Amino acid sequence: MFSTKGRYALRVMIDLAQQESDEFIPLKDIAERQDISKKYLEIIAKEMVKGGLITGASGKHGGYKLCKEPADYSVGEIIELMEGSFAPVACLENDCSECEKSAECKTLPMWTEFYELEKNFFYGKKLSDLINN
Repeated sequence: MFSTKGRYALRVMIDLAQQESDEFIPLKDIAERQDISKKYLEIIAKEMVKGGLITGASGKHGGYKLCKEPADYSVGEIIELMEGSFAPVACLENDCSECEKSAECKTLPMWTEFYELEKNFFYGKKLSDLINN
């Protein structure tokens, strides 16, 4: 299950893409359009800037904008930045050391298959796909 953080991050990315502007979009405008607390969006936007999804500027004409074209973002990279790894079990995490039971684990092939399906699904969807639906 995905949290509001991941779902709202997608909504912010869609909103920014739909503006079709090179200008910075104020967070208060996004918050109003998306009916999401500006305070909560500040937390999300900060993580998205740190993760390289969007760029931000402060001041009178400040706000946020995409770093790339919508077709260059996968939904998977957005969700994974906000939610963490798609790995359903710890032994499939990137930074996990080899599990001592993996050789005889009867469930590992199932978890691996699920992990690949989920990852391929979300990384196969582009931000532009969501906008054009």
